[in-house]
Amino acid sequence: MQIIKDGGHRLFEEDDETSSYVAELLRDLRTRGIDAVREYSGKFDDWTPPQFELSPSEIDEAIGRCGDQLVADTTFCQSNVRAFAEAQLTTLLPLETEIRPGVVLGHKHIPVRCVGSYVPGGRYPMFGSAQMSIIPAKVAGVDTVIGCTPPVRGEGYFPATINAMHQAGADRIFVLGGVQALALMAYGMGVVPPADLLCGAGNRFVAEAKRQLFGQCGLDLLAGPTEIAIIADDGADPSLVACDLLGQAEHDPNSGQILICLSESFARRALVELEQQLAVLPTREIAGVSWRDNGRVVVADDPDEAIALSDDWAPEHLEIHVEDVDYYHERLRNYGSLFIGEETTVAYGDKAIGTNHILPTSRSARYTGGVWVGKFLKTVTYQKMTPSASVEVGRVTARQCEMERMLAHAITANVRAARYATEE
Repeated sequence: MQIIKDGGHRLFEEDDETSSYVAELLRDLRTRGIDAVREYSGKFDDWTPPQFELSPSEIDEAIGRCGDQLVADTTFCQSNVRAFAEAQLTTLLPLETEIRPGVVLGHKHIPVRCVGSYVPGGRYPMFGSAQMSIIPAKVAGVDTVIGCTPPVRGEGYFPATINAMHQAGADRIFVLGGVQALALMAYGMGVVPPADLLCGAGNRFVAEAKRQLFGQCGLDLLAGPTEIAIIADDGADPSLVACDLLGQAEHDPNSGQILICLSESFARRALVELEQQLAVLPTREIAGVSWRDNGRVVVADDPDEAIALSDDWAPEHLEIHVEDVDYYHERLRNYGSLFIGEETTVAYGDKAIGTNHILPTSRSARYTGGVWVGKFLKTVTYQKMTPSASVEVGRVTARQCEMERMLAHAITANVRAARYATEE
């Protein structure tokens, strides 16, 4: 391996100052409820409307402020997300099997009752995030999806976000952001049912609030700054590779990018392209910092080393601009979502193509995938048996329990073995 450009992309890690600050906010929000929600919304977002929840007429008014093209494009994107989630659901089948005579075991998939969906705002009004948490939840069969999105400071909502949340199927929509929104959804506060699961990305305060609320409710995943890796061989187009790296760099100054090349000559051509594109990029003030501080370019000795390097980084998004896509597709193991060939790009996955963009970051792709319809389902098991099977299993169970000195457990097995043995 040869390093052409090194960048120290920061992984998501616990920040003691943020952690203690969020903990204090959550204690206050849990104690004082909606009064604290209102206070912090005014303090952080200059937003204290009579009601944080939008009424049906307010939702209609927001949709009316969206142009026909925006509404149609959102419908296109969401129909793809919905179709893929529905296809995923068909793979999740109930199971019942007789593992030995008279012993029947099974599992079934049960949706959680209530999901809290956080649709981020901030630097970019990422209304495309609405469908990524709301649609899979509704396809899974979740009864109630509560949607929260932060206000445009002092101005209210971003109409496209409200339209997206409504189209996706949110049952209730709140214009509320930050830690206070997470607390409202997690605790309920007499305003909404307490969420069984919180879903959606946000800034470091939102991420920390989710981390601390785990246990009170479930989480989709904890996300740090976004990431992209690209594996490119000599047949790739360096202008497209550079374009895609900058596409992720504009997210955040902490975004991470890595380009894994198969030759130094290609790496140099891609770097020239990137600097030329960066010079005229409208969001270069952010993308330039991100690329400068976190961009990395390496040259692998061969495809297998390229795969090993990518798997070690375990990127959120991975693009492969290579001739033999099947070779890489079959061998790559650690990524949030894979974009095969130059015809697709991360932006497609973020907005329109149908796969989910809530994905693992900070090397967590080593052990988890992203949000999908199965995230909102509990796979629960059950068992039933005949009397004669209970005798056989009961005698073995009793001996096991006695060896462990769990004598009350042994009694529950022995009484059944004795009862049903008389019926044989």
